[in-house]
Amino acid sequence: MIESKFLDRIQKHAREWGVIVADTSQTESSVMAFGTRDNHAVVLKIIKQPGDEWHSGRILEAFNGNGFARVYEHAPGAVLLERLRPGTPLVDLGLNDRDEEATGILADIMRQISSIKPATFESESTTPGATLPHWPTVQDWARGFERYRESADEQIPKHLVDAGQRLFLDLCASQQRPGLLHGDLQHYNVLFDSARGWLAIDPKGVVGEIEYELGAVLRNPAERPELFLSRSTIERRLEQFSTKLNLDYERALAWAFAQAVLSAIWSVEDGFKIEASNPSLRLASVIQGMLGD
Repeated sequence: MIESKFLDRIQKHAREWGVIVADTSQTESSVMAFGTRDNHAVVLKIIKQPGDEWHSGRILEAFNGNGFARVYEHAPGAVLLERLRPGTPLVDLGLNDRDEEATGILADIMRQISSIKPATFESESTTPGATLPHWPTVQDWARGFERYRESADEQIPKHLVDAGQRLFLDLCASQQRPGLLHGDLQHYNVLFDSARGWLAIDPKGVVGEIEYELGAVLRNPAERPELFLSRSTIERRLEQFSTKLNLDYERALAWAFAQAVLSAIWSVEDGFKIEASNPSLRLASVIQGMLGD
C-alpha cells in the first residue's frame, strides 16, 4: 500500500502539471503515477527520499531527450516524463544470451550522451549551505573510500580498498574532457520505446570523463554474475566500447576496477552484508589481475 504522504505529493503535482492519473505503482525508492496530459501518455514519478535521483529532472532537462526519456516538468523529488512503450528493459537481452547486442545499444546511448554539452558542468557540492549537489563530480564520489576507511567496517579487504582509492584518485586527477554523465548507465536503466528506440532513464548525474560510464555496465546484469565475471566478456565489452566510442581501453578498465570496489563500499553504507562472494568484489579481483597485463 502506498503511504498517504506520497499519494498527497502525487496529487499535488498532478494538479500543478495537468495530469490525469489512471494508475499508480511503487518501488523501494519511488512512487509512479501513470496517466495522460493533453492526450499524451506520461509518467509522474515521485522520489520518496532525498538522494541520488532527487534532482534527476534537472539532469534529464540538460540532455533534452538526447538518449534519454523526455522530461516535461520537474521539481525537487518529482518529475513528469514521457511514457515509454512497451518499456522493455535492456536487461532482457543480456539475460537471453544477446549480450553483444545489448553492449552495442549501450554504446550507442553513450555516444548520444557524450555528444551533448550542457551549458555548465560545475559541481555544487562545495557551495556553502548546500545540502545536496545537483551535479556532483567523480571526485565527490571518491569520498566514499575515505568514509569507509574512517568506519569500523572490515568486510572489504584492505588491499582492495587501498588499491581502489589510489587508482580512483589518480584517474580523477588525469581526466580528459569531463562532461555530464548518466552515472549509473546499465542494463536496468535502459528501456525500449516503439517510437524512439532504446532510451536511458533514472540518471544520477555526475561530471566525469566518458570512460567512467563503463563501470556500471561491467557489473551487470546482476542476475548473471557468471557472465560479467568472465574475462572474455570484460575484454569483448571493452573492445566494443573502445571501437564505437574511441575510448581509452586501459582507463576504462582501471575505472571499472576502482568503481567495483566503491560499489561494494556503497552497499555497506546501504546496510548490506558483504561477503567474499560479492559480485562487485569478485569483479574487482578479476580486473585487478588484468591491469598488469
